[in-house]
Amino acid sequence: MRVVRVTRFGGPEVLVPGEAPEPVAGPGQVVVDVSVAGITFVETQIRRGVDKWHDRPELPYVPGATVAGRVSSLGENVDPDWSGRRVIAGTGESGGFAERAVAAVEDLIPVPEGLGLPEAVALHTDGSTALGLVEGARILPGEWVLVEAAGGGVGSLLVQLAQAAGARVVGAARGARKLDLVRDLGAEAAVDYSDPDWASRVREATGGAGPDVVFDGVGGEIGRAAFEVTADGGRFSVHGASSGEVTAIDPVRARRRGVEVIGIEQLFGFGPRMGWWADRVMSEAVAGRIRPIIGQTFPLERAADAHAAIESRGALGKTLLLI
Repeated sequence: MRVVRVTRFGGPEVLVPGEAPEPVAGPGQVVVDVSVAGITFVETQIRRGVDKWHDRPELPYVPGATVAGRVSSLGENVDPDWSGRRVIAGTGESGGFAERAVAAVEDLIPVPEGLGLPEAVALHTDGSTALGLVEGARILPGEWVLVEAAGGGVGSLLVQLAQAAGARVVGAARGARKLDLVRDLGAEAAVDYSDPDWASRVREATGGAGPDVVFDGVGGEIGRAAFEVTADGGRFSVHGASSGEVTAIDPVRARRRGVEVIGIEQLFGFGPRMGWWADRVMSEAVAGRIRPIIGQTFPLERAADAHAAIESRGALGKTLLLI
């Protein structure tokens, strides 16, 4: 079967198409005929060998932790009702960039009728993460919320979920395409953080007080600027570091201003609820209350181009492989 492997740590060019033996389901496992494979920014950093939060995989490896497709074969002790079902499947840390993938039954989530497989994958990890972040930030109706990287997979869903919670949203992104998307999603203001005065524009949009809640997915200089503009008594929620640097906040300064910093460590507690959140966010999408943004898709053999698009920071919404 066709696969794409990481042959060494490095840039997107280390993703090389090849062939692999057909997988076989063991006890408690299934084989999924993969239609869609998801990609996250973190996976691009694992490929580079620079991610600080995961162990380096043993080379060579087949990347891809989340796929969607139909269950084609069952291992021992697996309920036959799974056969032929459309599912999202977690493959662990690797194995998804392939025509077929093995997954444990406990890592399967049925895809509801009325939702396409690409949309399901776009919602699974990013939607679950966004729901967890919104719950953790305890958004109140009428509060101002700043979403960084608002044109990305997680950010575009945070914009929608914050509005659903009754918030007034400012979306920060880079470039006209992403800013147009942020406005289309209903944000009251869209700010380009390539503008040196972007934080001042956020403060202006919120009537001078600054946002009550900030979702920081960028980190670095942008994250620090977002903290400075956060309203006193607000919440500053960290979930990413696409800049390469997690935002470091002086705890003394945060306490002095009454700002609650919800650190990136919150993500490590999301695991037990990810399946429940995924079911919920897919139901919301079927009902038409939120929509995943799929900005670009690539065939399996162009996995290197997909990774390059994500790392370019120009990708809109979610990037997927179609197998």
